[in-house]
Amino acid sequence: MNINGIGKTYCLMLLITGIGVLNGCKDSWLDPEPLSFYAPENTYNKPGGLEAALVACERNMRHEYTGDGPPLLTELIFSDVAVDGTTDKSGPAQDLDLLITPDANNNSVNTNRIDWYWYEGFKGIKYANTVVSYIDEADGNYDSKNEKNRILGTAYFHRAKRYYRLTQQFGDVPLLLKLYKEPKLDFYSTKREIILKKMKEDLEFAEEWIPVNMDRGEVNKGAVRHLLTKVNLALGLFDDAVESASRLIDGGKYSLMTERFGSDVGNKDKNVVWDLHRPENKSMSLNTETILLVMDREKTEGNSDGMSSMRQAVPYWHDWINTPAGYKGTTDKKEIEFDQQTKYGRGIGRLRPTWYSTNGVWDDKKDLRHAPGNWITMEDLVYNNPELKEMGDPYYGKHLQLYNEEGNITSSDTIRTWFDWPHYKVYVPDPNSDRKDGGNSDWYVYRLAETYLLRAEAYVWKGNIAAAAADINKVRKRAGAFPYTSSEVDVGTVLDERARELYYEEPRKTELTRIAFIFAQTGKAAPNGKTYSLENFSEDNYFYDRVMEKNNFYNEGVVTVHGDEYTMSPYHVLWPVPSDAINSNTQGRINQNKGYSGYENNVPPLDEIKSGDEG
Repeated sequence: MNINGIGKTYCLMLLITGIGVLNGCKDSWLDPEPLSFYAPENTYNKPGGLEAALVACERNMRHEYTGDGPPLLTELIFSDVAVDGTTDKSGPAQDLDLLITPDANNNSVNTNRIDWYWYEGFKGIKYANTVVSYIDEADGNYDSKNEKNRILGTAYFHRAKRYYRLTQQFGDVPLLLKLYKEPKLDFYSTKREIILKKMKEDLEFAEEWIPVNMDRGEVNKGAVRHLLTKVNLALGLFDDAVESASRLIDGGKYSLMTERFGSDVGNKDKNVVWDLHRPENKSMSLNTETILLVMDREKTEGNSDGMSSMRQAVPYWHDWINTPAGYKGTTDKKEIEFDQQTKYGRGIGRLRPTWYSTNGVWDDKKDLRHAPGNWITMEDLVYNNPELKEMGDPYYGKHLQLYNEEGNITSSDTIRTWFDWPHYKVYVPDPNSDRKDGGNSDWYVYRLAETYLLRAEAYVWKGNIAAAAADINKVRKRAGAFPYTSSEVDVGTVLDERARELYYEEPRKTELTRIAFIFAQTGKAAPNGKTYSLENFSEDNYFYDRVMEKNNFYNEGVVTVHGDEYTMSPYHVLWPVPSDAINSNTQGRINQNKGYSGYENNVPPLDEIKSGDEG
């Protein structure tokens, strides 16, 4: 079977229906999972078999963060905080108006990972629905009602997590609430609000039955409350969002880390922000800020070659930088006098932060997140090429400088090679690799600092600005930054604090689109003074206006050294649904988002859950 076009998509439909994977389907997102090797009637009639499906959900969740060009980068480059910095070829998501189409290659390290979110999102839903559909088959084998409902609640969490993301990334999507046991080609898109209401209902069940204490990496009650807060916000239920966040914040288990701890506690040159992001500290029992992690350890099955965070987020500092005298200034050689690869990692500048995220958002020089040692500037590096020493270049060992005495730039590509970065966040030692890309590390999915910022946002929507300021200041106080007054707080302030605290953690595009939907749903005035409507959401929305305000690459029409211009349009508030998914659904209609080819064929989305489809 041809794995392109219809063949590839038919495999997707089989994945969705749970029939299995055809031998001809070879794409990575179709890799067979261990649980598929067993007949369902022999596997899912015991709690252990259902737990295996939940492990598959956890592994699926981890892959957003791991490997080269991890999908998380696509969330960041469709936002105000970063762009794709690749400058040696066309294809990466830079000229979004030209490149982001429904039939483009949107699932590649060399382009973007939009389609990954679609296919892997529904794969995670399939694993969760396996549990939902077979939960009663194991009756008689559960230790108690609590065990059964914990397993079911965990499946609900994983399904809700995928649908929360899909509804902010793609809007209206098919709603699958059970495991289909026959091929199904008549899916229809369901309204985003209907999906979110069902996810809220499921999460409320999960909150009741999932324990507070679970092993690290497993879903716990705190993770449910955190996700429920996001769903409540997406639905515009601001009182509910405050209440679910407060149950988490005030529940007694979690607290912000404000004192030094962990592996580097004896290093007086470091601080608590550094400690918080050490790989070995994230899953420590001492770390009371951790809510949910993905676990990525050496020799862990399916670990996807580590985090590669230094490769992605550190500049391409080891090439294309000359000394003011005109000689090659830097090298990635190791075990030399100034071994900067081991110290900082060998970056390729793929994730290029904006001026907003490196400079504009920082409003306090005492902020530990932007302090020397945690935050690295190019001027912290030195000219380390040993050949400079041999030729007597006076700049050897001296700090880099962008301009020479004549005022000429010393780098041939400042997009890729010259920017600041959060060393404390992306530095992951890589002892087993010759190339220091960023090794294995657990990674935060949810932590309490974000919960405070979610509750702060809910308070802003409610008009309780004093309470919002108090929550933001909890996070700022830990970072050593001055507190905000109520007069300084709005939704933009919350987004700024998220940018400072959650860079390379949060799915930034998802959260910006969620907030854009809220402005359109409520008609409330945005910080820019505008109001928005759902009627013309793809033509005029807060997401686009925020990105254009903050992202200098898009708003200034920056051109790469390869000649590609950075562009974005309002309709990029939602991503294109893969054309394969639409075209293979021959007996139904999966809608396309406005602004993309195929939108003209849309039909009204479902506004209720069909009888018989309930999970």
